[in-house]
Formats: sequence, structure tokens, C-alpha cells
Amino acid sequence: MIRVGIVGYGFAGRGFHAYLISRVPQLQLVAVASRSAERRQTAEADYGVATFATLDEMLAGAPVDLVVIATPHHTHAALACQAMAAGRHVVVDKVMALSVAEADTMLAARDRSGVALSVFHNRRWDWDYLTVRKVLAEGWLGEPYLFETAILRNRPPRGWRADLDAGGGILFDWGAHLVDQALQIVPGPVATVQCDIQRRRWGAAAGSYVRLLLRFASGVLYGIEIGNLAQLEKPRWLILGEDGALVKYGLDPQEPAMLQGNIDAAAEPPEDRFRVRASLGGLTTEMVVESVRGNWTSYYQNVADALAGRAELAIRPEEARRALTIFEAARESAASDGQAIRPLEG
Repeated sequence: MIRVGIVGYGFAGRGFHAYLISRVPQLQLVAVASRSAERRQTAEADYGVATFATLDEMLAGAPVDLVVIATPHHTHAALACQAMAAGRHVVVDKVMALSVAEADTMLAARDRSGVALSVFHNRRWDWDYLTVRKVLAEGWLGEPYLFETAILRNRPPRGWRADLDAGGGILFDWGAHLVDQALQIVPGPVATVQCDIQRRRWGAAAGSYVRLLLRFASGVLYGIEIGNLAQLEKPRWLILGEDGALVKYGLDPQEPAMLQGNIDAAAEPPEDRFRVRASLGGLTTEMVVESVRGNWTSYYQNVADALAGRAELAIRPEEARRALTIFEAARESAASDGQAIRPLEG
């Protein structure tokens, strides 16, 4: 049994990490650290765990093997390094850190301590992402040359996610997932990054809209749009290939089901299914594609298997570090009116 402690018991710590950990038989949640007395009481009521005000107190007072960092982004590096220096394995919520330099500090701490470090990218198990990978692997679209992904909603950012000093901002929320997916889907290095950010109404500080364009060395273009001031949505996915195209509306259905206490009850509306049009054998065919059902619990099952020596980590921190090179190039591009910037991926 791997004993787990969570640092931070807000929306991510309680709604995502604690719930998913509770579904893995090899993991046992034994402790929660939170500065909020109210949240400590909630954690104790939810899971009967020991609670502490700080990570220091948790490390001294609870027999934890794995520490999950579910705190604001600007605290990730310091807390993760502290836990690893104490000989604990670490899962850190996305984004891994705020800079490549911080990520390198975390990797060095992992190597010194000989522990495991992973980044929580649960959306590698999203139904739409898994289905995109299947369609591409089957070759239905031929050689893909354009990817457009979008998350457009109409609501202000909540809590610290509106605070740039805390590592908030429009790029580091959904952007962390979408960049990670892009780097997994398209092989090869990113040649240039272009980024434009709009700051309007409630996004005056955090950003109300971002357009990110990754140009891969292969010539593939990968566009990412995120907005929180949009009255209408765009397709979640639009992919063009030499022999076909794919379009998909709607978000992965796991989050609402999970927040209601049963992720296994997730269901996708029929109108949100993938639509693919392809030229096969000289004939144009249009089909509706059933989504591949993923499950976010698979992330923590993999962590448990990796710590037991039965598997390799599915999400390696070196992959999350690479994404930070894209974010650094994006910030530089946005500050220079959208100029193309070459990321330092090495």
C-alpha cells in the first residue's frame, strides 16, 4: 500500500486528486495539508485523514510515501523540491512549474533523492484526445497538416487563477493540457511559436483570449485557442489531412460525472461525436466515429504501478519541461506583438 498525502484541498485537490486516488486500490490517502482550517475539516470529514496546516507538518507527522502538490502554480517547484528532499515521491499538478529553470531545479532534486516525479496530465486520457490518436494511427486522414483546437467559454477566471503573481493566467490553465497534447500528437521539434493575448473585461489581468500557433519543423501547423469571453464555441478539434478531415464539438464528459461522484457514469451526447470525411479508394466517405473511452483514474493507476516497479511512468517530467519551453516562447512572442519565436527545447 502506497500512502499518499495531498498538499492543497481546493478544487483540484479535493475534486480531482483525492477522488481519483480513492479509486486506486494500491493507494491510500492518509493526510492532507491546507492553510485553510475549513478545508482541513472538510478533508477529515471526506476521508478520515490526518490534516496539517503545512507540508512541513505533514512530512514530520504523517507516514506518507507519495506527496501530491495541488496548490497554486507559483508554489509547485518549492514544495515539490521540499518533498523530494525528504525522500518522498511527488506528483505535481499541471503546470509543472512557471519556468524551465524551475523545472530543471525539480529534475535535479529528483535525481539527487532517487525518487519518482510525475506531472498530473489527466487529459491524456480524455476521450477526444484518445480518439484523435486512433483516427491518425488508422490513417483515415492521410498526412495531417493542420490542427485547430479550441476551448472557448464565457465566464471569469476563479480565485488565484486570475492572479498572475500566483501563476494564474489564461495560458497556464487549459493551455497546459492543450500544449501537452500537441507535443504528444505531432512528432518532431517545434520550429517557431507565435502567441497573441487579448485582455478584456474580466480577463484584463489573466487574459480573456489567447491564440497560440506552433509551427513544427515538419511543416505541420498546430493552432490553440483559449477564451473565457466567448458567447459561442468553436470546434474542440478540427484536423485537416491530405486525404480527409475531422471535426469534433464538445468537451470530454468525465469532469462533470466525476464532480457528481461517479466518473464511470460519464456519457457523451450523440451530437458531440466525431465526424470524419475521408477519400478512401477514390470514394469520399463520411462517418461518425464513436469516442474511445478513457478514464482519468488511469493516471493514478499508472503512478501506483510505476512505484511498485510494474510499469514506467506514463507522464514523465521531462515532457512537462518541454512544454515549458513552448510557454516561455509564447510569452516572448506575446510581448513582441506576435512575432515568431524559436523555442529552446533542449
